[in-house]
Amino acid sequence: MTDTGSTTNASALLHPRHIFDMVGAAADSISRECYVVGGYVRDIFLQRHSKDIDFVTVGSGIELAQAVAAALPGASLAVYRNYGTAQLHRGPLELEFVGARRESYHRESRNPIVEDGTLDDDLARRDFTINAMAVCVNASRFGTLIDRYDGMSDLRQGIIRTPLDPDITFSDDPLRMMRAIRFATQLQFTICPETLEAITRNAGRIEIITAERIKDELQKIMASAQPSIGWKLLLQTGLLQHILPELAAMKGIAVVKGRGHKDNFRHTMIVLDSVAEASDNIWLRWAALLHDIGKPVTKHFDSQRGWTFHQHNFVGAKMVKTIFRRLRLPLGQEMKYVQKLVDLHMRPIALVEDEVTDSAVRRLIHYAEDDLADLMILARADITSRDEARKARYLSNFDLVEEKFRTTHAKDLERNRKNPVDGTEIMKLFGLPQGIQVGFFAKSLKEAIKECEIDDNRVCALRYLIDLAATQGLSPLYDPFGENREAAPEAGSGEEDSE
Repeated sequence: MTDTGSTTNASALLHPRHIFDMVGAAADSISRECYVVGGYVRDIFLQRHSKDIDFVTVGSGIELAQAVAAALPGASLAVYRNYGTAQLHRGPLELEFVGARRESYHRESRNPIVEDGTLDDDLARRDFTINAMAVCVNASRFGTLIDRYDGMSDLRQGIIRTPLDPDITFSDDPLRMMRAIRFATQLQFTICPETLEAITRNAGRIEIITAERIKDELQKIMASAQPSIGWKLLLQTGLLQHILPELAAMKGIAVVKGRGHKDNFRHTMIVLDSVAEASDNIWLRWAALLHDIGKPVTKHFDSQRGWTFHQHNFVGAKMVKTIFRRLRLPLGQEMKYVQKLVDLHMRPIALVEDEVTDSAVRRLIHYAEDDLADLMILARADITSRDEARKARYLSNFDLVEEKFRTTHAKDLERNRKNPVDGTEIMKLFGLPQGIQVGFFAKSLKEAIKECEIDDNRVCALRYLIDLAATQGLSPLYDPFGENREAAPEAGSGEEDSE
């Protein structure tokens, strides 16, 4: 790195090498060993960006943080004495300081008993070998890698493994089982057999972890490039049965009289990854995960039709709220968005299978509103047939449906600009003054056209208005279809025009 000397600017102060030099100098000034540890070290070798840096010192982490804060202009310091930790914030950078410690656990709690310890104690308590490496920042050993558990080897091989006995690791802190699966998903690493077997043996221990902590790990799985990796591992290890049993129930194929149905869990994983490839929208990914969640509940075998899942979309949409509440996912617009897409996910397929009418397209546009494009991403992903010709046919038909959306929307814009019969003519036709009643007629006409109850031409519009007026006890003052219909009375006069 280039030594910037006295001309160091604000951006250079945030450069990791400058931070490491400064922290190391602060540690040396109070005669403390200090190391960068955990995820930041891992990400250095994976060439991944991270703005959070964790430091471990043999002694008081708070005292070291205070020494660093004095040397870092503009930094804010937060001290958590109950936990023996401190945080420094400077712009987007977050530095955390803690003293080396060792931990022990009671079986019925994930809250550890913490005591001062050595660097080796601190590395041994960490979850995985790839997170149990440290780099010294003291001047005398600057850049020295401490790797007691072959974390570098596991990084090179793409392996998730615990430093110590995995049964103890996961029993002590069951959240680490979720973290193992999350890292395997994010990094597309393999969980080593001994570690995976220990997760399976200890899966029931996840019950002592709060829903909020589990939710955080699930959200990180869902934000990954290929989220199915995580959900498949959750199913394989038995964790899914404790976290989202409704999804676990989708696994398998039932066969009656030689007739089976597709494995809905496998299908869902394909849909989820397809949506993830097309969009970073995490709530669209949740909609993909839950789009067929109602199938196990609605599954029925009919001797004539075979397997049916009647109204599984409607039932699934109702289940979304229960699932979101249990997982502590937001119950506001995000949940309503997922419910909507789960409920509507079959509509585009129905348009493909049936004749695509303006009214059917317009109804779907009306129900989907601003989420129509996302609905089509989900609908396209939902076509997972192994028959490539059939799949290509469906996707090609979806192109036609989307073109119909565009042309129908264009028609609606034109209709909104110019109604076949305007308010002025409605007033003349029925002798009404300007006011609420005229607005009622105009709005009703607009909705009837929008919903394709009538065609958008003048004759149909006038007939509709006359029929609607009859329900209000009104009759037209003149024949709007006659040859002299332009000779209409003034609005509200109730008399023939003198001309």
